[in-house]
Amino acid sequence: MIKRTLGDMAVMSGGTNSKASLPGTELVGVTTDSRRVQQGQLFIPLVGEHYDGHDFVQGAFASGAGAALWQSDREVPKELAEASLIFVEDTLTALQRLASSYRQELKVRVIGVTGSNGKTTTKDMAASVLAGVFRVHKTEGNLNNHIGLPLTVLQLDETVEAAVIEMGMSDFGEIELLTRIAKPDIAIITNIGDAHLLQLGSREGIAKAKLEIASGLTPGGILLYNGDEPLLRSGVQALGLPESIATQTFGIGSDNDWSAQNVELGADASRFDMVSKQDPGRSIKGLRIPVLGQHNVANALAAIAAAMLLGVPQVRIQEGLSGLTLTGMRIEPLRAANGALLLSDAYNANPTAVRAAVDLVAHLSGYRRKWLVLGDMLELGPQEAELHAGIGEYVLPDKADAVLTYGALSRHTAEAAAKNFGIGEAGDQPVIAFEDKNALIEWLQARLAPEDLVLVKGSRGMRMEEIIQALQRV
Repeated sequence: MIKRTLGDMAVMSGGTNSKASLPGTELVGVTTDSRRVQQGQLFIPLVGEHYDGHDFVQGAFASGAGAALWQSDREVPKELAEASLIFVEDTLTALQRLASSYRQELKVRVIGVTGSNGKTTTKDMAASVLAGVFRVHKTEGNLNNHIGLPLTVLQLDETVEAAVIEMGMSDFGEIELLTRIAKPDIAIITNIGDAHLLQLGSREGIAKAKLEIASGLTPGGILLYNGDEPLLRSGVQALGLPESIATQTFGIGSDNDWSAQNVELGADASRFDMVSKQDPGRSIKGLRIPVLGQHNVANALAAIAAAMLLGVPQVRIQEGLSGLTLTGMRIEPLRAANGALLLSDAYNANPTAVRAAVDLVAHLSGYRRKWLVLGDMLELGPQEAELHAGIGEYVLPDKADAVLTYGALSRHTAEAAAKNFGIGEAGDQPVIAFEDKNALIEWLQARLAPEDLVLVKGSRGMRMEEIIQALQRV
């Protein structure tokens, strides 16, 4: 984590020291949470709509903070008259400026990752394959926004050799802010989906917002993007990148610089060969990843390409993929109490991700019955009903045997899917819309056989993992 003197941090954050400050005092790390202050940290009091971190500065000092930022438009209470404060115009801007300054001082290779889907999976994969050669740090959890990313950068210590930093967004300009702080050497765009249509208006708008990541690339950097997405190909051409920035593509299609062949999708792993179009000597056969779905093969290609571009040997890449661990609830294979296979994908959902999950189920064989349990996809904007119906139209009888939906919006999915299905075995209706989660669970438990497969997917706000947990209980 960052270790600098109080005086240095004042300069790096664009602030000035209070009269009581001792500029030579060494500060170790930063925090925005007064409940987690450690000895000698810089406390940063952020201001929100319903809170003001300045109210907790005195408590932070009592817990051992070495100094604190203080917004200059606020009066300093007499209790803090002798405290070590750094006066700034805005504490959030100061946090971001401090992180940006620190990044410039670090000799670290940074991989920035964004995209509508697969950011966290790709981040985890990239960190895993890099770890065989480099000392690696990656974004923890979902610290990928305008507050979390600066904190991630400030968590790096000067022995870290490679950092994999996730960048999330919900509107224009947000990725540009993050990438200019992180200054990636390699920028990855996993794909363009339908998330944030409410804010960005169209998939073209989403592509434009994601492509902002290129604006922060270091000279000589590489933009690595999913070439199977036409909107990214056309968007990159329109960027007018400087000659010092290279572009490469990855994806399932053979026309990509990094592509996949001989893809085999299983219920416990995915297997494929990676092909390097520019340098066949970099191709790798017989790769295995312990995650499911063709979309995750594409994510793995991005991670592998980034590692190879940073000089990681093939054997280390294979070792990194074989030992991969991912953040939970992303198509995680589990077992029901009766032995049925459960595919838990309850972290998030948008039309692109749901279609990918449906395709995965379609490719899996050997099961008595394949169930799709789909919850509402949130934050899709004015087209939400149409987009939910589109999922129903996409689900055909050769992809799954039954569709159960949960939520008011998913009723549109069920209504569209019902047109593709007839009456099931023993008169069971193969498509049913539920608005009571417990009713769905009871209905499915009464019919689930040990030889069945169940995919559960929905937006995080729908708490679809509760269905998985119920099926796992005896």
